[in-house]
Amino acid sequence: MSALSPKIALSLPHSPSQNHLLAALPASEFELISPHLELVPLPLGHMLYEPGGQLQHGYFPTTAIVSLHYVMESGASAETAGVGNEGLVGISLFMGGDTTPSSAVVQTAGHAYRLERHKLLQEFNRGGLLQRLLLRYTQALLTQMAQTAVCNRHHSLEQQLCRWLLLTLDRLPSNELVMTQELVASMLGVRREGITEAAGNLQRAGLISYRRGHIAVTDRTGLEAHACECYAVVSKELKRLLSDVQYRQDSSQLCK
Repeated sequence: MSALSPKIALSLPHSPSQNHLLAALPASEFELISPHLELVPLPLGHMLYEPGGQLQHGYFPTTAIVSLHYVMESGASAETAGVGNEGLVGISLFMGGDTTPSSAVVQTAGHAYRLERHKLLQEFNRGGLLQRLLLRYTQALLTQMAQTAVCNRHHSLEQQLCRWLLLTLDRLPSNELVMTQELVASMLGVRREGITEAAGNLQRAGLISYRRGHIAVTDRTGLEAHACECYAVVSKELKRLLSDVQYRQDSSQLCK
């Protein structure tokens, strides 16, 4: 059995199994936290936590995508990583601190299941599969953060945009993003004019189509070929770390 594609999953009723980490828990462990999981809507732009604030919940996105930002004293910021249905927002809750110098803001509206911080830490400290899954996911997230830093320093804005588009598409049910150039520029920490030029180049190459507020990838294979190695590094590391995960059988979320 394997998890459904995001497109099929999003057409089904909300379920914790739409999040890959929650879907990977055996029934015996999932039953310990399922009564405490709260389905919450995450509207575009909603701030889950601000720099220095104490985290009250861990969030397991199902259909939403959350952007982790580092904010400078000047107010300028850039994305360090994104979190979708593959992961968890709030790793500092079990990594030794309740606060973080970064912020988390909803990049793509949707839903998530949240778990109160004391319950998350309690189950993490139990030492079962949830602990191992969260530690593996944390390693994958750190890889994403490190690769983002390297990419932003050594690769062109066009390549950075390709990486960001591909990682975002991996968490979505379609090939289209509802996203303004201003928001993309904020994610990458660059000027809007730079995104306009980079997106224009990709559109002329036949890789994407763009209209105000919408970006559609028309040639995924070409976009991957146009990207730097950073996308593949992040994608392969996540798959490697979770390659042996056996998803809990759930007839509403799984298929042959």
